[in-house]
Amino acid sequence: MPEWIEIVIRTLLAVSALFVFAKVLGKRQISQMSMFEYVTGITIGNLIGYISLDTDSEWYLGLIALLVWVLVSLGIEYLQLKSKKARDFIDSKGRVLIKDGKVLEDNLRKEKLSSDELMEQLRKKSVFKFADVEFAIMEPSGDINVLLTRENQPLTPKHLGIKVGPEQEPQTVIMDGNIMDEPLATIGLDRNWLNRELEILGVAIKDVYLGQVDSYGQLDVDLFDDQIKVPLPQKKAALFAELKKCEGDLMLFGLTTKNKKAKEMYEQCANQMSEIVKELMPVLHR
Repeated sequence: MPEWIEIVIRTLLAVSALFVFAKVLGKRQISQMSMFEYVTGITIGNLIGYISLDTDSEWYLGLIALLVWVLVSLGIEYLQLKSKKARDFIDSKGRVLIKDGKVLEDNLRKEKLSSDELMEQLRKKSVFKFADVEFAIMEPSGDINVLLTRENQPLTPKHLGIKVGPEQEPQTVIMDGNIMDEPLATIGLDRNWLNRELEILGVAIKDVYLGQVDSYGQLDVDLFDDQIKVPLPQKKAALFAELKKCEGDLMLFGLTTKNKKAKEMYEQCANQMSEIVKELMPVLHR
């Protein structure tokens, strides 16, 4: 057998084995790897190269070594799942770097982190003053997570006492100019509805690169031609305006009528409409 054919066969075999073992090890091998998982990934890569190119050795020896590394890695992952002490020993613990706006220099030295590197990591979290940090911890993965002091945290609807409606996953209903029927059915819509919405926007299916429908039935589209401006959906704005008009009409009827009972009824209805608008405000202003 020619050597180049043997290398092709070995490489295909190694890639197939790598794919199977990577699926067995799981996604954690790809993202947020621990130190041991990082070493395992490098070693497995070297073994794959050995299996592919070292034609002087038996190919199955490389597969045996690869299998041993995978089994050891699985065993350690199982041990970590079962034992907190094992997790702390293998992955190490998180270490506090900033507490109550005070940088803990001893912990920085233990993590071999300079003040410049600390400030760089804080800036990545959009924090430019260490005094604004209530708590910062370096995780075993090496990432630094930051909790700002209460007065420096972003304002949310909860702080204002506003209840916000739940947000569900947007469904992509158009992709590369093609209608996606399954996402449409997921939200209880069909092609007729989609075609009507596109007609309102004045665009054709074939011109749409991406189209998404949010949990409130609002369609947003992005066209292949970025020079074409698509009007923003106005359903929520139109509904809000209609509700405010109803509220205004009720108040006006209450002011103009001379009938006392009718005046009280209109004022009561206007107040109820005002409460409805207030409750729907978070949804209509999304």
